[in-house]
Amino acid sequence: MFKKSACAVLVLSSLGFAGALFAQGKPQNIVTVVKITGISWFNRMEVGVKEFGASTPGVTTQQIGPAQSDAAQQQRLVEDLVAKKVDAIAVVSMDPPTLEPVLKRAMERGIKVVTHEADNQKNTMADIEAFDNTAYGARLNDRLAACMGESGKWTSLVGSLGSQSQVQWADGGAGNATKKYPKMTLVDAKNESANDAEKAYSKAKEMLRKHPDLKGFQGSSSLDVLGIGRAVEEAGLQGKICVYGTGLPSEAAKFLESGAVGGIAFWDPKDAGIVMNKVAKLLLDGKQPTDGMDMGVTGYNKVQVKKGPGVGVIVTGQAWVEVDKQNYKKYAF
Repeated sequence: MFKKSACAVLVLSSLGFAGALFAQGKPQNIVTVVKITGISWFNRMEVGVKEFGASTPGVTTQQIGPAQSDAAQQQRLVEDLVAKKVDAIAVVSMDPPTLEPVLKRAMERGIKVVTHEADNQKNTMADIEAFDNTAYGARLNDRLAACMGESGKWTSLVGSLGSQSQVQWADGGAGNATKKYPKMTLVDAKNESANDAEKAYSKAKEMLRKHPDLKGFQGSSSLDVLGIGRAVEEAGLQGKICVYGTGLPSEAAKFLESGAVGGIAFWDPKDAGIVMNKVAKLLLDGKQPTDGMDMGVTGYNKVQVKKGPGVGVIVTGQAWVEVDKQNYKKYAF
């Protein structure tokens, strides 16, 4: 009887030890939550998310997002991940304040939280910014001003007033124009497009009707320039209306070629996806991003790290790219 009990204890102990080893070897799951699924920008980001997972031992990665550009839908997705107790969440915040309570709960449960395009997010351990957002908006405005001859009416679009980075770009452009171009007049600033090319198109047509003497548009969402460019083409105003904004070369190509869009700027969403997941992995391993760190990704080779508005840090790269009709073909996305 004693021998059987001893054997049973030995077997159970062995199973417990094996279970512990199995638990230790369980892959860390990092889930990236984007603003909206199915658009080229976030399809490109998913390439980076998957690439990081495939090249990093002990990690599984996944990207999800709402079917519509809706902060409440994104919040529900994050709530579900917290309930499932994933290891890390990397989120491109649609509306940072909306996510504060659920991200706070995530961190309280030991889930690592990384954000992107949300330098006002308080409940994050690290927010990733591709560049200084105000400087980016100012640079777009400089290009717009050069096209406009530094005078005339112009307007701006954003995906939503809750999208922190896009509002910063629009405000950066407005501040730049006020400081440097006194003959430029901003009208009806920050029109919302809901990250929808069709809505950007409708808003652009509305602005052209309301301001027949309008000379320029500065877009923020990657889909803004597509809607604006379409409206400009339909009105036969190529070469008369200046359009600059964030976009992807593959999508904006036809408008760059026609002259309906003068130029775009962007950062590679693939690279941002990789960096978000790299930082999440650092946090999972008990490490922190540090000032001057090389993330091993173009544009993030010497990141700046500073204290954020809450418990985490802001990690900033130098990753923006400018293209126009002359050089957009260099970028195959």
